[in-house]
Amino acid sequence: MTGENGPIRWARTPAVSVVGTSAVSFGLMPVIVVGADTTDGQAIVEALIDPGREVRAFVTDVEVAGELRKTGVKVALGDVSDDSHIEGAVMNCFTAVLLTEAARDDRERSFGSTEQQVLEGWARAVTASGVSRVIWVHDGEVPPTGVKEAVQVSPAHPTLVDQVVTLDNARTLT
Repeated sequence: MTGENGPIRWARTPAVSVVGTSAVSFGLMPVIVVGADTTDGQAIVEALIDPGREVRAFVTDVEVAGELRKTGVKVALGDVSDDSHIEGAVMNCFTAVLLTEAARDDRERSFGSTEQQVLEGWARAVTASGVSRVIWVHDGEVPPTGVKEAVQVSPAHPTLVDQVVTLDNARTLT
């Protein structure tokens, strides 16, 4: 894309608009990783950490929560099967990364006993929260959401972490 002063450049810097030039930058939008206490979730959180960016993690493991807080990540501790816990944690984020391994592993769940019930709760929560983008890390079918942009990445993808970060940084998923 070009403007009157040459090509427009997109950068990962805080939001600024310079009057009189065609250079426009967008800031790093808040992102949350639900299931950040899984192996893939921890790797994704680590890759998303960037100065000036708000990275959130939703976990059920208190020890992982403490470690993530040390890195500057905002941590929500709760039940992955409770829609209200997920909705509150996702509120005001641009992107929600949903690692469905957290819906089926051996952690305690009080509000949904099956993986499908948990995923349906997540779909309701991200829709109600107003999040703009959802990245499901899942093999199989995911419930529909009312979110404008939603994509799915296989947890078996050879470069899963890079793929999620690339999708999160994309201008649009459509």
